[in-house]
Amino acid sequence: MTLRVEVGKKGYIIIPKSVRELIGIREGDTLILSVNGNRIILEPERRVNVDEVARKIEEHRRRVSYAKRPVLGELAGTSLEEEFED
Repeated sequence: MTLRVEVGKKGYIIIPKSVRELIGIREGDTLILSVNGNRIILEPERRVNVDEVARKIEEHRRRVSYAKRPVLGELAGTSLEEEFED
């Protein structure tokens, strides 16, 4: 999407409503401005909810943890064919 905007007094520009809605920008949000050559790039600042990240890490840890830790040699003498028989 390419739009034409005008620079107003004090360097202000207005981001059209359709673009704000598309990107999810709301009043009070912070944007990151970077310059790449002759281009100005505006990106919404991504906020990380530390509590949410910790919750997801804990959920993942529970999914991959074992009730019983494996012991070296525990499966010695077991054939794979027997393990996967119906």
